[in-house]
Amino acid sequence: MHYAIGIPVVIVVLFILMGLRTLYEYQRGVVFRLGKFAGMKGPGLRWIWPFIDQLVKVDLRTIARDVPPQDIITKDNVTVQVNAVVFMRVMNPDKAILEVDNYLYNTSQLSQTTLRSVLGQAELDELLTNREELNEKLQAILDADTDPWGVKVTKVEIKHVDLPQEMQRAMAKQAEAERERRAKVIHADGEYQASKKLAEAAEVIQKEPAAIQLRYLQTLAEISTENSSTVVFPIPVDLLAKLTSK
Repeated sequence: MHYAIGIPVVIVVLFILMGLRTLYEYQRGVVFRLGKFAGMKGPGLRWIWPFIDQLVKVDLRTIARDVPPQDIITKDNVTVQVNAVVFMRVMNPDKAILEVDNYLYNTSQLSQTTLRSVLGQAELDELLTNREELNEKLQAILDADTDPWGVKVTKVEIKHVDLPQEMQRAMAKQAEAERERRAKVIHADGEYQASKKLAEAAEVIQKEPAAIQLRYLQTLAEISTENSSTVVFPIPVDLLAKLTSK
């Protein structure tokens, strides 16, 4: 008698336990019943019909995917290798499962082709200096293409641009020539400013004859302070006359 009651109870308990599923806060469950879409399950302890329902878990967190290095010919015919990283997240779990077989793989493949297409239309200088603008353009294109899959591309970052060795040497020479040009310009500007100050000083000395005499004495004092040596110099008679005159 006890066996007749206990066996059905055990079967019912096992049936209930077989249908229990746990979903974390960052997950959603897409339910299929006999192969047909039957709705979604939120986070927590959920139950589905064993052997009838199938639950596919979808992660809603932001996912980062590396784009492998791509050989790209820029608009000015320079061959470079560029890799990037794509940040994305699932916004509609049902579309991510129903509209595409593997949204991660398909988004990765789409990122590679988009990277080659967009960067192939840019020149090398633009690729090196305007990365932020190119990142935004890549993000907008990928986001529009993945929207039917329920996936949102939140950000795209170009990580590294690998230049050919001869291009690196040419750019190094160009940078060195630019530094030399700036140094010469700064030196010439300093000489120009110094000449202007000397011209102003000459005008002042020309107006005040006593100024040249005071400057002469100041220079002698500086020489005697910096060098421990005997300095023999002639003293103009007119200088003594002005110093002794009352």
